[in-house]
Amino acid sequence: MSKSIRLNKGFDINLAGKPQPTVVDADQPETFALKPTNFHGILRPKLTVAVGDNVKAGTPILFDKKNDRVKYVSPVSGEIVDIKRGEKRKLLEIVILADKEMEYEAFKSYSVSELAKVSREQVVEQLLEGGVWPNMVQRPYGVIADVDTTPKSIFISAFDSHPLAPDYHLLFKGQEQYFQAGLDILKKLTPGSVHLNTNADAEVFQMFEHAKNVELNKFSGPHPVGNVGVQIHHLDPINKGDAVWTISPFGVIQIGKLFLDGKHDASKVVALTGSEIENPQYYKTFTGASIKKFVADNLKTDHVRFITGNVLTGEKIDSDGHIGFFDNQVTVIPEGDYYELFGWIKPTTSKVSFQRAFGLLSFLNPKKEFVLDTNTRGQERAFVQTGVLDRVLPMDILPTYLIKAILAQDFDDMEALGIYEVIEEDFALCEFVDVSKHDIQEIIREGLDLMQYS
Repeated sequence: MSKSIRLNKGFDINLAGKPQPTVVDADQPETFALKPTNFHGILRPKLTVAVGDNVKAGTPILFDKKNDRVKYVSPVSGEIVDIKRGEKRKLLEIVILADKEMEYEAFKSYSVSELAKVSREQVVEQLLEGGVWPNMVQRPYGVIADVDTTPKSIFISAFDSHPLAPDYHLLFKGQEQYFQAGLDILKKLTPGSVHLNTNADAEVFQMFEHAKNVELNKFSGPHPVGNVGVQIHHLDPINKGDAVWTISPFGVIQIGKLFLDGKHDASKVVALTGSEIENPQYYKTFTGASIKKFVADNLKTDHVRFITGNVLTGEKIDSDGHIGFFDNQVTVIPEGDYYELFGWIKPTTSKVSFQRAFGLLSFLNPKKEFVLDTNTRGQERAFVQTGVLDRVLPMDILPTYLIKAILAQDFDDMEALGIYEVIEEDFALCEFVDVSKHDIQEIIREGLDLMQYS
């Protein structure tokens, strides 16, 4: 049964630099990359390619020795030109110099009528071989879905409430057939419901509104209402021993393309956003694209931070860095490497703050778009018990106590306080409003790893 849920806790950050509703079919970047660091749960990555090898879109280039059935494939065809490693030879990126004309590995294709007859075993095998399995993330722990697990339900968030979030109408326009095919496939993977959750405060995209084989739910309220973890908490909470899978609409469409067209199609639309972009808009490209061509001659200033993703959960990259596997947004904001004496106490209308004592004047104009930089305006200190974290986390969880339980490595308390229900992104807003300046998302990941691997 479909549900409508209104959330009151949370906070919307209204930033300048929203993308114009224009999709540009620009020159494609020269390089694309697969980043193993985007996938939690890869413990022993093993490359199947070397520098100089030629690959097609869909060619396996990486697998995990502890879970070798899941293949991580090239998003484009071309030549492997670089394999980047970090400390202790940690594998960071496999960079592909793309061909001008795309070539695809061939997989079995099905007609729409044939999809109804495909067995679960056939579905799993095709998802693994076609390289689209990593789109599915398993809760608890936020790791790539376990092949040998049957989830009690599958969740898809059909909107994004993060700052400067792209419009899903523009990201997925014209993909209705593939989206429905993907939903039909996902339904074979769970005995429970496939939940498709839409934004009750906005016009629902017809692709979502007319979807079949799903339970269509509506959510309203401030961010993080679009987080799939928050939606799971209110519809089908995760207890010890449960498994729930999540997937983005792009992942659903990619599954549909694999089964209907028989190829690994990583083409996507990404939004270039942020106050430091001259022309924020949408670009057609492929997963893992370099942002070099998108930002060239498109910056207001040179002293900026490039982020793949949004400002709350995204990853810092260079001006020629590559977009993350799960990201459909690039954000560019001012770099905040400066010191502001007593900046926190000065009355101002240029800063946004959840605490009215610090940003009272900003509340006088709730529709104002703010230009924010990366300055944290303070350093890490002891936890201050303000109760503010509880006011931005719309879940029946005590965030401060859970964080302290993780720091103390108290496994019983972590379990009792709800660690199975969360991943880092659910606490990103807590990190933003935390006056103690802790890296809360990093702490949550440490707790999840402790529970999974200890």
